[in-house]
Amino acid sequence: GMLLIGFGLLKKVALADSLAPMANEGFAAPEHLIFHQAWMTSLGYTLQLYFDFSGYTDIAIGSALLCNIKLPENFNSPYTAVNIQDFWRRWHITLSRWLRDYLYISLGGNRNGLIRGYTALIATFILGGLWHGANWTFILWGFLHGMAAVIHKLWQATGIRLPTALAWLLTFLFVNTALIFFRAETIDAA
Repeated sequence: GMLLIGFGLLKKVALADSLAPMANEGFAAPEHLIFHQAWMTSLGYTLQLYFDFSGYTDIAIGSALLCNIKLPENFNSPYTAVNIQDFWRRWHITLSRWLRDYLYISLGGNRNGLIRGYTALIATFILGGLWHGANWTFILWGFLHGMAAVIHKLWQATGIRLPTALAWLLTFLFVNTALIFFRAETIDAA
């Protein structure tokens, strides 16, 4: 438990908190960013968000272990994912499971044909975006992830496999780009 608390504090204080000023500065005045500054801002925020959430989770899991309580893992190297489905199996695992069990399956899941399944998938992600806040940026972020999940399912049906490095790069770039909408105050700012 103490080791997890230590790792969590390292992620939060040393990594997330050191990336936050760069991300905050860039998102505060996006109209002034040039190309490489925009990329540094988005990458900084992407890493900050992970280290922040993952750090807090490690601290919570470690603290619970000190009380002999075992909490579920919540992050499993999500930025190493090779597709969007893999990403959501690794990112905020408890929320992903809740969205799947209580929204996606309740909306019919994949039981009522492809179109209904894809609609349920997109609706689940949009509702997941709304869960984060009542703002068009969160709705768009959810919609983008829903569309990415549908495209991934369609791609899987072709049987074509991308080289692992390319699959990872495309997944990471998508997640990073979608997070711009998650962090930006408005769609125009994004």
